[in-house]
Amino acid sequence: MREITAWEARVRENPGHSRWYVERFRTMAAQGRDLAGEARMVDAMLARGSRVLDAGCGPGRVGGELAARGHDVVGVDIDPYLVAAAREDHPGGDWRVGDLAELDLTERGEEPFDAVVCAGNVMTFLAPGTEVEVLRRMGDQVTADGRVVVGFGAGRGYPFDRFFGDVERAGLVTELTLATWDLRPFTAESDFLVAVLRRRADEPPRPPAATS
Repeated sequence: MREITAWEARVRENPGHSRWYVERFRTMAAQGRDLAGEARMVDAMLARGSRVLDAGCGPGRVGGELAARGHDVVGVDIDPYLVAAAREDHPGGDWRVGDLAELDLTERGEEPFDAVVCAGNVMTFLAPGTEVEVLRRMGDQVTADGRVVVGFGAGRGYPFDRFFGDVERAGLVTELTLATWDLRPFTAESDFLVAVLRRRADEPPRPPAATS
């Protein structure tokens, strides 16, 4: 039986949480707030028309902006309400309901991605104990030279040191660490982490998806 995520547990405790979350970001967008910082950074790392997986896409804030910038975006989230909002607000993306601990898009024959982005503290909302598996599966979705970009804050039950250990156990390498999505350096005092990861050099490249 699949273990529920910390996000699902929160929604069970407060059934209105998903609606609140969607409306919060819709309100900020209507106010003209800058919500595209994560997407700007990822966009700068990619060639035009790249294939991007938004892992834990929520209502599509990050992936929707990347789709608007011309990338081919697939978003996956455990919460059907958030996915429905992404489909409504950002029709340029391909939004799907799914558990990141069971992520298997390339295993099912889809083309690998040039990048995976996992923003919005998603790593702290996983089912406890699934972090290594989620990181491993995100790494499995990218091309041999693709990157996985993860961002989350301190004080959420997932210490940065444990994350770096999980990255290694997942067969990934930390290529770059930052303290913000606007490229400020990460230090021992940073309360937020943006980590750019890649697969280990000894990891075999994934074969292209089969064509019919």
